[in-house]
Amino acid sequence: MPRVVISGEAARRFTGGVSELEVEANNFRRLILELDRRFPGLGHQIDEGMAVAIDGEIYQDAYLAPLEPGSEIYLIPKIGGG
Repeated sequence: MPRVVISGEAARRFTGGVSELEVEANNFRRLILELDRRFPGLGHQIDEGMAVAIDGEIYQDAYLAPLEPGSEIYLIPKIGGG
């Protein structure tokens, strides 16, 4: 199963402090849906405030990115500024 690492307090508050978990999903969109099912509100937090890296590659739009059973997904708070 793909392994998800969540960094940042904003996202961890949805998981009760859990920062690493495994999620059965074959693409990133399904991963978000499953995380939101387990932790209501986390999907929206990911959509609005998290950057995504899958297997070391940072994605601007990861929704259809395929996931392999051994994939590592890092969810990182977006940095604002300008």
